[in-house]
Amino acid sequence: MAIQYPDVFKCPISLETMSDPVILSSGHTFDRSSIQRWIDSGHRTCPITKLPLSEPPSLIPNHALRSLISNYTLVSLPKPQSQPEPQTLISILTSPSSPIDSKLSSLDQLTRLSKRDSALRRRLTESGAVSAVLNCVGSDDQSLQERALSLLLNLSLDDDNKVGLVAEGAIGRIVAALRGGSAESQAVAATILTSLAVVEVNKATIGAYPYAIRDLVSLLREGNGREKKEAATALYAICSFPDNRRRAVECGAVPILITMADSGLERAVEVLGLLAKCEEGREEMVKFKSCIRILVHVLKNGSSRGVQYALLTMNSLCCYSEEMCLEVLKEGVFEICLGLLEDDNEKIRRNASSLIQVLRGKRSIK
Repeated sequence: MAIQYPDVFKCPISLETMSDPVILSSGHTFDRSSIQRWIDSGHRTCPITKLPLSEPPSLIPNHALRSLISNYTLVSLPKPQSQPEPQTLISILTSPSSPIDSKLSSLDQLTRLSKRDSALRRRLTESGAVSAVLNCVGSDDQSLQERALSLLLNLSLDDDNKVGLVAEGAIGRIVAALRGGSAESQAVAATILTSLAVVEVNKATIGAYPYAIRDLVSLLREGNGREKKEAATALYAICSFPDNRRRAVECGAVPILITMADSGLERAVEVLGLLAKCEEGREEMVKFKSCIRILVHVLKNGSSRGVQYALLTMNSLCCYSEEMCLEVLKEGVFEICLGLLEDDNEKIRRNASSLIQVLRGKRSIK
């Protein structure tokens, strides 16, 4: 059967599920191919607000939404034998006397139903069910925790719910699952943090919560492939808030991210690009002799996004450290950047041009 995705995953232009969501300067998200066709046809206004776009139009990857879409089908749920009314399921979930098996069944069915029903998600948050879901997230029963996290992820999809979930204490339960849950619980918990961080105020709240960033960094270090990727995605989402960059560095993120980047995970390069914007991040990166070599490898072999963030990271490091600047020149980055000035990606061209300006003076005295 075809998967029915929530409306928030669909492009306003094509009405299809987005494969590469990007944010316009108006704040609205579209699938890259659809909005690019809109721009290429000569339009310079947002299709929704009709407000003028920046020139040239800026398309910012919506990594948080992309991660949510890609992980949406990973939670396997059994088919219910019957179709109880949602209110009955909510009552079972909120009743202290309900046995665990009944709660597991209710969580399964509510998760399945709420995937495609924003009205039900709203009903759940307004019915007092969130407190019961969070209690299940805090359970010592692994199955109960995993299923409750899956439902909590669905509830976090709507922007109207994101601040409310945080206000009800969701972050504490999520962080506890990051620290002591199963691999499945840890991966979904990190994804929920990514979802909540779509709202700007939540980035500050998550970062300030005791151990939140520390436990994400621990998952980076100790998790398997999926957990590492989700932890890196969550860090990318919350580290767009400046104070969280310093916190991530203090928790030891830089050496782990450098190792991950060396193993081929480009999301690690994206997080390094954000951490390099703070002095503490740059100070830590210059300690690693392999850092520039790894970034140059991404520059030569990575995807467009990997190249973009490798350039961004090197730009920050070269502005900070003359030693790093000379190392970048030694690796032939100046010549690589000259070639990238003809790249199809506008951000790559812009980042390459900025790095060329930084390197030009150093090259003349090399």
